[in-house]
Amino acid sequence: MFYSRGFTLLETLVAMMILSISLTVILQLFSGGLRSERLSDDYTRAVFYAREKMEEILLVEKLSNEIAEGEFDDGFRWKAEIVYIEPDEEEKAKTPVETFNITVEVNWKSGIQEKHFEISTLKIAEKQKEDAVRK
Repeated sequence: MFYSRGFTLLETLVAMMILSISLTVILQLFSGGLRSERLSDDYTRAVFYAREKMEEILLVEKLSNEIAEGEFDDGFRWKAEIVYIEPDEEEKAKTPVETFNITVEVNWKSGIQEKHFEISTLKIAEKQKEDAVRK
């Protein structure tokens, strides 16, 4: 009897199919990981930029109603909004402080989509003159 010790054509084709499917899945997982890393990096930078702008605003001694916008060097844009929270008339006379709502939003392009991150806080400050607050 004659026995062949090699692989048949069918065995070779099946092995090649398994190899190609495995490589396709591995490459898709790898590219998905790279996309996730890029998205994570973008959000990390957005958080850093938002906190940086928030800290700048919180250091200002006299706040007023204001909307400010700008852009960072790497394509990230920011928008800060400061809103004076008007107390009730009876509370206004009793309260020695003023409250401001501060919101900072950071936007950026990620492929064809627009992404954003937003933080918000309240700042309690000493009372200012009426005309400076109501600008």
